[in-house]
Parts: sequence; structure tokens; C-alpha cells
Amino acid sequence: MNLQKYKKMLQLNLPASQFSIKQTKKGYFIFDKFRKKYVKLTPEEWVRQHFLMYLTEHKGYPEALIAVEQEVSLNKMKKRCDAVLYDLQIKPQLIIELKAPNIPITQAVFDQVAVYNSKLNVEYFMISNGMEHYCCRVNTATESYEFFEEIPDYQEINGNK
Repeated sequence: MNLQKYKKMLQLNLPASQFSIKQTKKGYFIFDKFRKKYVKLTPEEWVRQHFLMYLTEHKGYPEALIAVEQEVSLNKMKKRCDAVLYDLQIKPQLIIELKAPNIPITQAVFDQVAVYNSKLNVEYFMISNGMEHYCCRVNTATESYEFFEEIPDYQEINGNK
């Protein structure tokens, strides 16, 4: 499949961004500026790159405070959060879970993030498949989520500290 057809197939509900994409014998690769390397271009990776660019370029999230593919150990098993935002004290503040556009955002996705949060203990979750986006604050007192109407700016969630 050619790259233009791939891009058209994966038009997302996010602002367009510029990426460095290369083709090798093993397929297409996209440059991840957070990990500072080319990574295999999959539908989920396409969403990750767009969503993180949206956060940094349009919502004011500091690139330096975002860790991609953050490893978490749970019951002797290694899991990876798609991305984690840290605060200025290097404490996890927000878990970002991303799915391919064809993967619906269901309760199971929120449950997956809740499992990661049992280790990281963050105040916020963001979940997106590139088409639908959710952000919520974890209310530990009521063991519930308080949803935002839209993805908040960095200052909005950072001001709650």
C-alpha cells in the first residue's frame, strides 16, 4: 500500500501534523520525536504520534515531561503505558492510552488504564483512538471518573496542584 493511501485511510479527528516517514524493505517507519528514533508505522502508532503532537503543539503540554512506552511492573508482569505525563517533580500525573482508529473505546480500555494506575497513582487519564478522545480526573473519594468536555490545556490540569 502506498503512503498517501495509508494516510487517507487513517484520517483522524485531530489536527494535521508534519512527520518524517521513511519506507524500508520492512515497511513504513515514522520518526518519534519523544523516543528520538524511527518506529514501525502502525495504525496505533499513527494515533500516538498525532495525539502527542496535538497535546504539545495545541494544548501546551511540555514535550520534556512526556514519556512514551513507559514500563510498569504489575504482579511480576511488565506492561507498557502508551505515554505518561510527569509533573515538574517527576511524579506521574497523567496516563495516556491510545488505540488504533478501528478499536472502540470501551469500559475494558478504561479498566486497562485503571490497572496501570494501581501502580502509578495518577490524577488524570486520557484515552483516544484518534477519532474519539476522553480525559477524566480520578476521584479517589468516590472511586469514579470526572470527565472533561474536551481535552484540557496543560495549564488546566497542572493548575489543580
